[in-house]
Amino acid sequence: METPDCGIPADLARRMSMAEQHEYLRTKLSRRRTLVTAGAVAGGLLTGCSSGDVPRGAVSPTALSASASASTSASASRVNGSAVAPFGRHLAFGADPKTQMRISWQVPLAVRKPYVRIGTRPDELSRKIDAEIRDLHTPGVSGVRLALDQFYGHAALDGLLPGTTYYYGVGHDGFDPAAPAHRSTIGSFRTAPSAPERFVFTAFGDQGVSRAAAANDHVLLRQKPAFHLHAGDLCYADGTGHGEKSDGYDPGYWDLFLKQNEQVARSVPWMVTTGNHDMEAWYSPEGYGGQLARWSLPDNGVDPRTAPGVYAFTYGNVACVALDANDVSYEIPANLGHTGGKQTAWLDAKLAALRADPSVDFVVVFFHHCAFSTSSHASDGGVREEWLPLFAKHQVDLVINGHNHVYERTDAIRNGEVGRPVPIGASTDPTRDGIVYVTAGGGGRDLYGFPVGVKESYEGHVKDRESVESFQWTKAQQPRKETVEWSRVRYRGFSFLSVEAQSGTRPKLTVSALAQSGERIDHFEVRRGA
Repeated sequence: METPDCGIPADLARRMSMAEQHEYLRTKLSRRRTLVTAGAVAGGLLTGCSSGDVPRGAVSPTALSASASASTSASASRVNGSAVAPFGRHLAFGADPKTQMRISWQVPLAVRKPYVRIGTRPDELSRKIDAEIRDLHTPGVSGVRLALDQFYGHAALDGLLPGTTYYYGVGHDGFDPAAPAHRSTIGSFRTAPSAPERFVFTAFGDQGVSRAAAANDHVLLRQKPAFHLHAGDLCYADGTGHGEKSDGYDPGYWDLFLKQNEQVARSVPWMVTTGNHDMEAWYSPEGYGGQLARWSLPDNGVDPRTAPGVYAFTYGNVACVALDANDVSYEIPANLGHTGGKQTAWLDAKLAALRADPSVDFVVVFFHHCAFSTSSHASDGGVREEWLPLFAKHQVDLVINGHNHVYERTDAIRNGEVGRPVPIGASTDPTRDGIVYVTAGGGGRDLYGFPVGVKESYEGHVKDRESVESFQWTKAQQPRKETVEWSRVRYRGFSFLSVEAQSGTRPKLTVSALAQSGERIDHFEVRRGA
């Protein structure tokens, strides 16, 4: 049996790694390359197979792309003019949040000499930094789908002053953000202070493009976060996420995603990592060429060219470590082992270095696949086998995952079991109790549930403690049943984390989970040596 329009046996397609899918697509679709337009996209561009799941409540990319396509010929002769307006601005820290910021944005066409102007006053953007354009071509399938070209601007801002608010405008030849007519393009950001006494950061995964995702952004912005951690599965351009050749793919969702999040990401650094829905086989052997074109992230991880979602940065007394769980996942093995063990070795060395740094009180690790969860995907045995020993060895303070579209939080876990119960409102010490794992997958995508008969239990609706029948994925891609005692808080609703960090003589993390209404559904404290 062959997969529709793909010409490859279905059983073989399921066994193809991301690199094998990339080679297949390059070989097949390069023969079919059609005229490139600025828009023109219908569902499922890459594979010619299943178009995948379209998120409920999402705006269709077709309308956006049709509009862009219609304007292409009229705008082609004016690519250097103000008619080509940047959109989808998003920020990210460099390796040092005190002195480095990366500004990224999208333009509908190729432009000349892109740049960013910055200054410490909105009416005086005196410093000009040259930028680069990274383009992505997604091929069409003749008679089925049209092609799409996308263009992303990137500027690296270095040598900034700590604890300083900067204003910026992005542009290119013929489009001057410093001119009065274009003041609406001016954004702002604040670099990390040298030693902040208090700050807040937020986190979630599994966002997508929907009314719920946009609503979460509004509530999140009210927390005034210093930065945001995104635990992967960003926009769901790959709507299937199986890491298989039959996955549907529609890059037009990226345009919508960046426009949706601009309200937050233009002023709050959006620190992302990679989920299973973020593997896009056409662009590169490991599937991350699209991420490299759209994001500028710290380049201090394994290899920023092949593992862009692996990096670390320190803000105040909190070190954040981003990991690519596709590299260790037993559930979805398309990229299993793609770094050849280098990521795990880097993680060991990085955690050791952070623990030796006297300025770092807390280490927070975030990645996509769950180490401990009872919802739909449950727990990934590959994550547990590869990384949990290192988390314990270096006494990581908090682990944040996505993947399961719920909120679930464990007790403190030591050696795979409850090291200490952590009820809502309690305090825990990672040096004594173990590590709390949080699944924060309520970013906006369609929600999951919990095992049959298992009740939600969250602030204001606490249920009696109960054992939960769940499972973990094995290397054979089979679920292994387990009865767990560590599932402390469960909430089936859109939500996100808000974490307040305090320094001083008694540093602490106050971790809160907020529903989309703004109502708190969970909170606990992390104190070392308490």
